[in-house]
Amino acid sequence: MANSYFQFKQFLVNQDKAAMKVGTDGVLLGSWVSVDNCEEILDVGTGTGLLALMLAQRNQNAKVSAIDIEPGAVQQADENFKLSPWESRLSVDNITLQAYAKSSTKQFDLIICNPPFFKSSLKSSNDNRNLARHNDALPFNQLISCAHKLSCPNGRLAVIIPADLELEFLEQINPYNYNLIRKLNVKPTPKKPIARVLLEFCKGEGKPLQERTIIVEDKGRHAYSDDFKNLMKEFYLNF
Repeated sequence: MANSYFQFKQFLVNQDKAAMKVGTDGVLLGSWVSVDNCEEILDVGTGTGLLALMLAQRNQNAKVSAIDIEPGAVQQADENFKLSPWESRLSVDNITLQAYAKSSTKQFDLIICNPPFFKSSLKSSNDNRNLARHNDALPFNQLISCAHKLSCPNGRLAVIIPADLELEFLEQINPYNYNLIRKLNVKPTPKKPIARVLLEFCKGEGKPLQERTIIVEDKGRHAYSDDFKNLMKEFYLNF
């Protein structure tokens, strides 16, 4: 059973109410994405509020709006926001991205998402966990189209997905005015294949792609690489 909370260097994440707990994927994305020159950020499918909290820590000027379809997650995120040093810059709403895109008048500099990607054939008996993990409610094409509508002219979209879904995501985003500008490949160990890819897109004029690969554990179990430690050092207590 997962712990009921996760302590980071500057904030605490309670996770007893949210279906999705704190995981490496979310911390990777929150540590890696560029937050420079962001005034308005949207965290889609916030869960515990982890990504919103990380970005509020990294950019002291940004206002971070968070949304989630699951009421328990919204309650959890709201509690975590109120416990943090950045409560005044954080907000959360219980709404789907599709409905938010229709009703919101905000334009965001950055939209970030650790999207659900499992298929319906792999569903469990836990409805809230299915909402958080399966893509029925938020397929890639709807995430992309809604993000495009909500982004400012030079707005960015950042996601983390399994490596074997990268081509599918790129095909879905191709019709839109997005250009891939940053990419991080994540290998669990030196001998294992790339397991996750982090992708950052920008609307408008394209920029040269910056791509790199990191290994999580390069010297054995829990023997984390220097690259991984450097990426996570603002957040993990033992780095």
